[in-house]
Amino acid sequence: MSLRINDIAPDFTAETTQGTVKFHEWIGDGWAILFSHPKNFTPVCTTELGTMAGLEGEFKKRNVKIIGISVDPVESHGKWKDDIKTATGQSVNYPLIGDKDLKVAKLYDMLPASAGDTSEGRTPADNATVRSVYVIGPDKKVKLVLTYPMTTGRNFDEILRAVDSMQLTAKHQVATPANWKQGEDVIITAAVSNEDAIKRFGAYETILPYLRKTKQPSA
Repeated sequence: MSLRINDIAPDFTAETTQGTVKFHEWIGDGWAILFSHPKNFTPVCTTELGTMAGLEGEFKKRNVKIIGISVDPVESHGKWKDDIKTATGQSVNYPLIGDKDLKVAKLYDMLPASAGDTSEGRTPADNATVRSVYVIGPDKKVKLVLTYPMTTGRNFDEILRAVDSMQLTAKHQVATPANWKQGEDVIITAAVSNEDAIKRFGAYETILPYLRKTKQPSA
């Protein structure tokens, strides 16, 4: 069965470029992003890993840890990191999981059980479905899943924006409208009465009986 939002993110132990990681223990009490790649030394993924490295500080400000995974052995990740530095100017300082046995890819239902138990001899096309991003909350539950085709580079600014929304809405009884960005108006959820809305947020605008907007709550 595929992973759904609010499912517990499957726990695992794996070898990474920074040693053995026990996933839930590694997450700790913060947020985490697990993003996957079908093969080392693929052009789109090379740009993605570098872009994520450049944004690592922004995610750290939000108490979000980053971990990548590629369906290849850890031993080859070091050379790939050198290529990423050459191509993007960014150093990958977050851990990269080696998934040569395909265990994590299968655990997260990115590959079927019939895929075998080795990455050896498999092409990127064979692993095309290993292109998902999972945002996981402090409760170890999946908060967001995005899956991209191999030919479309992922938009990590969007993932950062989504994290901002999820962290805000986890703290306040609000939702964020389409294309919302930090500092813009938010939606008051249906669980908040009009009377409570005034107490919580002060003035608000009623667009429709079920759509009320207010200023973004402060932290």
